[in-house]
Amino acid sequence: MTLLEKDQKYIWHPYTQHKTAALPVVIKSGNGALLYDIDGKEYIDAIASWWVNPFGHSNKFIADAIYKQLTTLEHVLFGGFTHEPAIQVSEQLLAMMPSNQQKVFFSDNGSTAVEVAIKVAFQYFFNQNQKKTTLIAFEDAFHGDTFAAMAASGISFYTQAFAEMFLDVIRIPVPVKGKEQESYDSLQKVIDTYEVSAFIFEPLVLGAAGMVMYEPEALDKLMEICKKNNVLTIADEVMTGFGKTGKTFACDYLQNQPDMMCVSKALTGGTIPMAITTFTQEVFYAFYSDDINKALFHGHTFTANPTGCAAALASFELLQTDEIQNNIQHINQRHLQFQEKIKGHSKVLTTRVLGVIFALEIQSAEDEQYYGNMRNKLYNFFIDNGVVLRPVGNTVYILPPYIMTDSQLDKIYKTIEDAIEHVSS
Repeated sequence: MTLLEKDQKYIWHPYTQHKTAALPVVIKSGNGALLYDIDGKEYIDAIASWWVNPFGHSNKFIADAIYKQLTTLEHVLFGGFTHEPAIQVSEQLLAMMPSNQQKVFFSDNGSTAVEVAIKVAFQYFFNQNQKKTTLIAFEDAFHGDTFAAMAASGISFYTQAFAEMFLDVIRIPVPVKGKEQESYDSLQKVIDTYEVSAFIFEPLVLGAAGMVMYEPEALDKLMEICKKNNVLTIADEVMTGFGKTGKTFACDYLQNQPDMMCVSKALTGGTIPMAITTFTQEVFYAFYSDDINKALFHGHTFTANPTGCAAALASFELLQTDEIQNNIQHINQRHLQFQEKIKGHSKVLTTRVLGVIFALEIQSAEDEQYYGNMRNKLYNFFIDNGVVLRPVGNTVYILPPYIMTDSQLDKIYKTIEDAIEHVSS
């Protein structure tokens, strides 16, 4: 059997209806912003492999750090033990974050980082003899696929099979331009009506919703309402963290600071699964007690894996170099230039840019579904032309590695222009 035949025999892929889906591309290697399949065809990874790979594939600096750690200490249980890489990651990460973040809890991926935050939010009040079991989230949010994270997510076809099994989550409108007051009023009404523990949000950009963007001032107002009403705030920076929005974290655009933050994806430069949830000292102290029952009884086998920590430390170092910071600003400028060129196109409904994130919505004659006909035609067009882009419905977005070259960006932009002409007609 070929590799592809074996794949089809043995593997169940994520977000895939295997009866109707096209066959996957078998990737053999990667270098920088490029991927190569088993036939030698080249693809530009224009979405950093689901937003995790800011420094390019097969990054030697990160690989060397991983190898060095593997030959020293590959893993040790984190219950009752600690190690220098985890301590260094905690110290360096907190130094990059809003100043109120003081405690680090390690887990495995973005969903589990969110799961930890939601559990902490509920137990925070439980430990103080308060029962607050309602969570607030944005409409069309996506926070992951574990149960609490899935409950907080608002994309119904992902979650409809489990709808009767979820936590109590109330959704409010995203405060996009023109809907700010509606969002503020909805938040206040929910807080006045229910016993709310926390408000979870993707700061400034809702990724899986199609890179929906809103202003920092609107989020600051929502956070002020929460603070006045003793509602904890959870910033899900799994996608936006580590430079995507032009700042290290999207929360760096805010005047207010969240009570908790969730990070993953680019945390280890796209190499080893790892996630972190951070907390204020006040949140931590609600669990700090002579009563063992007030402890946070949550953990993962690979919590604070030393090899993952080594990758994270290397990733932090790369992110803070002048070269990478300049690249982030350069990509932003290229996106803005492309936006000026394309936004007037008769088939383009909207465009938006923040940091290295670019998105445009293509006019569609039909009510475009998330995995609908236009989306599939666009995706196949991009793959055929050697560009990895995964449209969300009729929204095409770019979220490239920070090491992407001008010529690679030119090809991405040109391929999108061609797709608008050939696929949407």
